[in-house]
Amino acid sequence: MMTSRRHYIFPTLLLSTILLSPTHAADFCVADLTTQTTSGYTCKNPTNVTADDFVFTALVHSGNTSNTNKASAVPGFVQQFPGLNGLGLAVARADIEPGGAIPLHSHPAATEMIYVAEGSITAGFISGASNVVYVRKLNKGEVMVFPRGLFHFQVNTGKEHAVGIASFSDEEPGVQLVSLAIFGNDFPSFFVEKTTNIDEAEVKKLKVLLGGSG
Repeated sequence: MMTSRRHYIFPTLLLSTILLSPTHAADFCVADLTTQTTSGYTCKNPTNVTADDFVFTALVHSGNTSNTNKASAVPGFVQQFPGLNGLGLAVARADIEPGGAIPLHSHPAATEMIYVAEGSITAGFISGASNVVYVRKLNKGEVMVFPRGLFHFQVNTGKEHAVGIASFSDEEPGVQLVSLAIFGNDFPSFFVEKTTNIDEAEVKKLKVLLGGSG
């Protein structure tokens, strides 16, 4: 009896020790957005963490599509959703009017998967290895994945407002729009012409349109 009793008490004490140990509180690290290091955000003081840190409500409402692209993207990355810190995922909402588009872009740090919640979206990506373009029209309820770092796009080729909910494999996916990377900065027009074979007059025209200079 003595042996069995000790056998019963030991795992109970061990479980209590695990549950009460300081490391048990380290199962999450809500981002302290005021303090960032080269390895990411530091953890918010656990005593200041609330349930709200793990809830993101910005995807409830559609974004502003009154722009040239007739589209909007509302990100839920760690900067907007601190509870994602260290968890390796993020979210976003895309609203696209008929004829609108989320321009060609990439996420250097993450794979993206998009779910069509409303309407239909024609989406695609370009293979980095073969330069092949993979395009597919997605109807409501369908999902498409865009491998990490590859250029991809979404276009509303339908006749009604479309909504896509995207998820990412990193809390800081990063985003780089191709058009802005080339024409929306001070990249000298001479070098843009030489490296893209686009006529310099057209380069300057696009720079004006996208807010670039040089």
